[in-house]
Amino acid sequence: MDWPEGLLLSYYGDDFTGSTDAMEAMTAAGVPTVLFLDLPTPEALARFPGVRCVGLAGSSRGRSPAWMDEVLPKAFSALAALGAPILHYKVCSTFDSSPRIGSIGRAIDIGVRQMPGNWSPTIVGAPRLKRYQAFGNLFAAVNGVGYRLDRHPTMSRHPVTPMAEADLRRHLAQQTERDIELIDLVQLRQGEANTLRQQMERDDPPVVLIDVMDEETLLEAGRLVWQGRGAGLFSASSSGLPYALTTAWRAAGLLPAQPSLPVAPPVDRIAAVSGSCSPVTAAQVQWARQHGFETVRLALAPALGKASREGEIERVVSLAGAALAEGRSALVFSAEGPDDRDVLGFDALADEAGLTRDAAARMVGSTLAEVMRRLLDRVDLQRVVVAGGDSSGEVTSALGIDALTVTAAMSPGAPLCRAWSRNPRRDGLEIVLKGGQMGEASFFGRVRDGAAAS
Repeated sequence: MDWPEGLLLSYYGDDFTGSTDAMEAMTAAGVPTVLFLDLPTPEALARFPGVRCVGLAGSSRGRSPAWMDEVLPKAFSALAALGAPILHYKVCSTFDSSPRIGSIGRAIDIGVRQMPGNWSPTIVGAPRLKRYQAFGNLFAAVNGVGYRLDRHPTMSRHPVTPMAEADLRRHLAQQTERDIELIDLVQLRQGEANTLRQQMERDDPPVVLIDVMDEETLLEAGRLVWQGRGAGLFSASSSGLPYALTTAWRAAGLLPAQPSLPVAPPVDRIAAVSGSCSPVTAAQVQWARQHGFETVRLALAPALGKASREGEIERVVSLAGAALAEGRSALVFSAEGPDDRDVLGFDALADEAGLTRDAAARMVGSTLAEVMRRLLDRVDLQRVVVAGGDSSGEVTSALGIDALTVTAAMSPGAPLCRAWSRNPRRDGLEIVLKGGQMGEASFFGRVRDGAAAS
């Protein structure tokens, strides 16, 4: 297996938490990676000599196809110009999307124009994250129980992009007219994949879904993509793609046999904000409340009101800031799970504020971002956490962070990152961006206590 000079992969993350997930997969395997929050300039890239993977954190998961048509061509073109043989559109490992919001099909139609390849592989399964694809159907495990995505307790009820179809061929066909093929786990294990892939190639590149159920199929998927990269490929995939590629590179002796990240040391206190409404995050909020965190609920009605928003921000900042001043950790959250009263009544709250649902959702994220900004301006903190993909994007943008690198392991899919910023108060800040479905119940304690958390 050959190993070219320069970049191996460039990627656009459809949300911020997913962007750090992909960065963790590459960094842990021994591939130096940096994630930018804006299109990287030559001057910005020069700060990271030896980098072999470059990411760009985006927000397309919550955007319309019209927004994608306007924004993604420029982003994809800039990343393709960096010269990596694979351009990765990083999607969530639950593949939640729709023709109206976060259309993965539209992103594929835009992205394949940027690379010369005549097939477009898609790897969604990621065993490390308990995501599995079998015969084109996607499964995810929760508390040790595996669910088909259309029967998943959270993703089947997602407030914006509920998964009503687990067969990704059928799901994706609602978003693109492009041909959609499948290389299944039996074909991978029987050594038929490369021949099948060659038969599928054509001038108008098809999407080729590749099953991943375990380490064996992960390895074969990685080999298939790398060997079939040709002059350059576009791939809309979860972090299953970097996991697959690094597994193949490791098997070929191109990466260290024992990949690892340092273990995060403890800190005395952390500040956290959460805009997630998943049951996983709800359990984490409850754990924090029971283990000494000051947990402060953001009241959405005043937070969405023009006249009342400032007062609500100051209320929660004062409560959280007082706890931090006393040496305790603080968590500001907007909801506790999908059955939370404000989640169920969110449309009514938005109507009352005179906002569309999408505008109201962004207002919640920007309010949490302002809460975190004020906390960091008032209290010297080493480490912070943001839960929720949209919230993570709002917070990192509000803090003036230019780039992120992974510094330590924390929880699969949610590493400890170092912030790079031209603002001296933000440069060097440790930050964890957590997707709604990521982490064990004691997640916030683990971020604070490092290896000592249980």
